[in-house]
Amino acid sequence: MATIAIYSLKGGVGKTTLAVNLAWAAASLSSRRTLLWDLDPQAASTFLLTSKKAKGDALSIFSKDAAPEKLIRATATPRLDLIPADASLRDLDLLFHQIDRKKRLAKLLDGLAKEYDRILLDCPPGLTETNKQAMRAADLIVVPVIPSPLSQRAFEELIGYLGTTKRVLPVHVMVDRRRRLHTDSVAANPGWPAIPMASAIEQMSVQRAPVGEFAARSLAADAFAGLWREVEQWLSVPAR
Repeated sequence: MATIAIYSLKGGVGKTTLAVNLAWAAASLSSRRTLLWDLDPQAASTFLLTSKKAKGDALSIFSKDAAPEKLIRATATPRLDLIPADASLRDLDLLFHQIDRKKRLAKLLDGLAKEYDRILLDCPPGLTETNKQAMRAADLIVVPVIPSPLSQRAFEELIGYLGTTKRVLPVHVMVDRRRRLHTDSVAANPGWPAIPMASAIEQMSVQRAPVGEFAARSLAADAFAGLWREVEQWLSVPAR
């Protein structure tokens, strides 16, 4: 089993878009038994992958030692399951400080290892205790970066905090090649995967589905598939 954290210091950079589409690719393109764990109290991944109303018990996994399996939901995509988020996760960072369990998330992930080949974590923005635990537990951290100086600066701050680039895969997102700033940023980092600005991605919130489900032949679907292949390649190499 490998754990992939989708994380960014900044909000509004397409983090959930990456999480949902990578989880779909793991399940559909690689036939992996896949779990997407939504850790963001905004619950955007949960909204996109299920029509069921959240019960408000997402925090119970951490506060009451409830078994994660009790909260797992199947999605419309074969082999893709979801642990949904809800507003109760707003108190997760405070809870972690109160119970002083810095490896709580890692232990929960270990307990799920027999059931899944890939677990993806949709992390909330910011440098929080929740995210620190997610990054410590992850085999790979995928970081969306908008081609702009501020987003690039946030990525550099993250690398400064981690002290390494070995487990980090930066991804240019919302790329509009008509913009000089975007083309220059992409050219400056030719090894980074790039996800285009695309109407198919915008339609995800209407369709409530990954791009591969309703726009399989789009450039966006191709870009996510290519990104997933790169993720799998990273995971196949013990150290970089």
